[in-house]
Amino acid sequence: MSGSLTLHWSPKSPYVRKVMVCAHELGLVPRLNLVRSVAAMLKPNPAIMAVNPLSKIPTLVREDGSALSDSVVICEYLNAMAGGPLFPAEGEARWQALHWHALGDGLLDALILWRNERERQMPLQPLVDAFELKTRASLQWLDAQAPALEAAPLSIGQITVGCALGYLDYRFDAFGWRTQAPALARWFAGLCERPSFRATEPADG
Repeated sequence: MSGSLTLHWSPKSPYVRKVMVCAHELGLVPRLNLVRSVAAMLKPNPAIMAVNPLSKIPTLVREDGSALSDSVVICEYLNAMAGGPLFPAEGEARWQALHWHALGDGLLDALILWRNERERQMPLQPLVDAFELKTRASLQWLDAQAPALEAAPLSIGQITVGCALGYLDYRFDAFGWRTQAPALARWFAGLCERPSFRATEPADG
């Protein structure tokens, strides 16, 4: 493998973290040229828009100048590049991994919308309540899945769920999710010991 890939990146984004965890697990971090990019909802970034009209991160620019957007697309591309095991090719293992990914990504979407809403000058309380209900229900479901998450080989599913839980810690530290999902918390503690998760903890600044 030779050449470099440019990743529009931020240490705060859980979607970027998903890509970076995969890159660490696949040994591809040395191939990545990380470009610190701000993708604020109300301020589209011209530098990102030059390669991704949605002005979203992560966006990966390949060696030929073409770009890939959306975290799961980038993760699957990196996995294919490395011949990695993070996207099972077939059978029940594939559907399980993709289902966990969808749940983790959906939880992240809800958490980000919840955070945006609660920071408004006049938050809409029914909307805040709906996000909290969905979060608690997701944690309950994932808590029941903890033994399966532990038993299965690491895939995009566990990585995405882990990034969602990490975002809960980062932006909702007072939520106390571990008391609601103790089995999930034990599984997550083990996941956080992996070098890929330790190297990608979200940070301000």
